[in-house]
Parts: sequence; C-alpha cells; structure tokens
Amino acid sequence: MNDQLRAFDDIRPFEPEELPAVYERLLADKQFQTVVAYLYPDVPLEAVAMKMRACKTNLQFQREFCYTFLKQLLAKASKGCDMDCQAIDTRGRYTFVSNHRDIVLDSALLDVLLFDAGFTTTCEIAIGDNLLSLPWVKDLVRVNKSFIVERSLPPRQMLMASKRLSEYMHYAIGPKNENIWIAQREGRAKDSNDRTQPAILKMMAMGGQGSVVERLMQLHIVPLAISYEFDPCDYLKAAEFQLKRDVEGWKKSPQDDVLSMRTGIMGYKGRIHYQCAPCIDDYLAALSADIPKTEVFDVIASHIDEQIHRNYRLYPSNYVALDLLERSSGHSSMYTLEEKAAFEQYVEAQLAKIDIVNKDERFLRERMLTMYANPVRNFQESIKSV
Repeated sequence: MNDQLRAFDDIRPFEPEELPAVYERLLADKQFQTVVAYLYPDVPLEAVAMKMRACKTNLQFQREFCYTFLKQLLAKASKGCDMDCQAIDTRGRYTFVSNHRDIVLDSALLDVLLFDAGFTTTCEIAIGDNLLSLPWVKDLVRVNKSFIVERSLPPRQMLMASKRLSEYMHYAIGPKNENIWIAQREGRAKDSNDRTQPAILKMMAMGGQGSVVERLMQLHIVPLAISYEFDPCDYLKAAEFQLKRDVEGWKKSPQDDVLSMRTGIMGYKGRIHYQCAPCIDDYLAALSADIPKTEVFDVIASHIDEQIHRNYRLYPSNYVALDLLERSSGHSSMYTLEEKAAFEQYVEAQLAKIDIVNKDERFLRERMLTMYANPVRNFQESIKSV
C-alpha cells in the first residue's frame, strides 16, 4: 500500500490486501451473524464465509453479494429500476452528486445501475459517521467501497477533516480511477425539496490544484436525479416533522436511523428512475470570472439543483399530491381517477402506521403530500428558465 493512501487510513475503503482480516472480524461478530441468518435463512454461515473469502477485491464482493441481493430486492420491493446515462461516457470517472431519498439505497442502486450500464467499476460512497456506531457496520461499508465523512468534531478538527476528505475524493477520482457518489446535502431532504448545500462544494474544492473552479472540474461532477414513485420512509419522515415541532430539542436516535434504513431497504418503492445530467465541467469552464468569490459556490449549487430538478421522473402520485394540497384539479391530465384513489388510499395506510403522542393527522397528511408534491414544483420552476 502506498504512502499517499496511508494518509487516508481512517476514512478510506479497505484495500484488497486488508479484506481477509476484515472478513474474519465480520464473521466472528454475533450481530453480523444474525443479519446474515436473516438475509440468507437457508444458507449455513460457513457457506457464506466461503463465498466471502473467495472475493479478492471490493468490486468482486459487490458483484457476488450486493448486486445479487439488490436485484432480488428490487424484484420484490419495486416495479423496476433503471438509469439513463446517455449524457455521460461509461469510460469516464465521475463524482455523482444526487438528491438524497434513501439512506442506503440511493448509492447501492447506483452501483447496480453502473454495472448494468457497462461501467468497469462502481462508485466509492460518502457515508456519514453518524450511521456507523456499530463496529461491524463500519467494517462492512468500508468493504463495500465507502469512505467516511466525519461529522461530530470540534470546528478546528472539522476543517482538517474536511480538507482530508476532499483530498481523498480527488485521489479516488484521479490515481485510483474510481467513481464517487455523494449526496447534495448532509442528511435527506425530508420534504423532498432538494437543494445542494454550497458547503458540500466548498469542501470538495479544498483538495486538488488551481482555482476553485479548476478543483471542482478535477472531480468531474455529474448531477444525478433520483426518483422513487413511493418512499417507504414517508410516514417516518412525517412523524419526524411533528416530533421536531412538538418536542423541544428532539433528535433522531441511532435506533431511529436503523429503523429508517430497514424500512427504506425492505419497503415498497414502486418505480425507480436514475437520470444523469451532463457532467458540469463545460459549465464550470464557461463560468464568468466576474462572479464574486463569496457567491461562486451558491451559483454552482443552483446550477446542480436546476439539473437535478429538470431530470426528475415524475409519477401520477406526485401530481395527485400537488392537486390535493392545492385543492385543485390543475394536473388531472397527468393521472386517472383510479390512480388518484389508489394514492389517497396509500397515504391513509401510511398515516395509520404513525404511532406518536398527540398525533396530528391534518399536519402529518400535509407533510406527506408535500413530500410528493415538491418534485413537481421544483421541476416546473426549473423548466421556466429553459
């Protein structure tokens, strides 16, 4: 292992020579054994262990375990998942910056879709350390080509950690020849009003060489729009809104994160579509030099947002939700009466799953409808500027 890579030991994915020791650590962990037994109820642990030990690279592990599992999951929990990546070259390497719907699946499904599109590698995944409190989970995600975003640090250490993170991303895209996936913001947009945090771009520009724009160009950013017909976590997100409203200082617990992950993975998602916008290198190269330095990240973030919003795949559920919120039939040409009735029934069934003190049905319904309506609003706003 080279010295340049050693500088990132605490945050980078495991290298192939490290995998055998990590496999043994995982296989000896009781919680990991329980998860394996749940996922593969008819397969002895030793058979899983043999298959793991045969995987000599992270990519091989992804193909043998993750790819197969996710294909089976999609067959049960979706009506299909596809990606349009015609705007990019499958021989290139990119930093996919996407809206964030599902804690686990956004990046995991991208890996599947990259395999299917003919890419020779998947992507390295930025994952927050708040999701990695269990040692075996931390091990597993680093086997699965994830690198760690350190979040709970004092300001001075946070600055140093952000610089190291950025330098690692530049290393991964450059000498390592990998793709990267990173969410456009920290945490999911609970109301689906997707906005890129300029701070994410600022962090990305800490590494590399040259001007801010040149550093971002070195990462070959591709805005990626992810559209789920149904969000299995919609009722959990709605409940979060009420708890934040009613309980001073309320915060999600690690148990809440685990529930969100499990619900997002196993729940029904309907149709799923990934749409790649063109790489923004040409846009960055053409940026006016007159833009004030204090505004450059905001301007670039707005461009990424516009690309994501314009590339949403909108479903009948999105249009029904907007009409219900606005008490109108302005978008009735986009759905049938049967689709409207089915969506209203779906919303009621999801609301019935919420079990919190002083449950505010009206507020929760409005929050859920807003989640489905906002992609339409953002799409309509984005095409005004065309």
